[in-house]
Amino acid sequence: MKRILIFDDDADILDILIYLLEENGWVVHTRRDCSDLLATVERCEPDIILMDNWIPEEGGIVATQLLKSNERYKDIPVIYFSANNNIKALAEEAGADSWLAKPFDLNDLEAMLNTYKQKASD
Repeated sequence: MKRILIFDDDADILDILIYLLEENGWVVHTRRDCSDLLATVERCEPDIILMDNWIPEEGGIVATQLLKSNERYKDIPVIYFSANNNIKALAEEAGADSWLAKPFDLNDLEAMLNTYKQKASD
């Protein structure tokens, strides 16, 4: 089973994603802030991370940069997601592997996750 770690402070989005992803065979871990980021990633051992831009504490950009600068976690794909108009630029600044604008189509999310899931299996 693939594991996903989602950082988002919106409980409704987390509830929807938990339901959808668990139905599709993912083990889902969620956090509503980025405190203890590296310890959380170590504990969850995710195959992929969804990172919101407006996550409390460091914020999505700093949190993603921290992950990508860490030798142990830099290869975990991070999908940056936000309702910002400039999501692509924010994702690039953060060093994320991909991005998804909110509100997003659940089929688009599934397709993106399946792409990374397939890459991990290759």
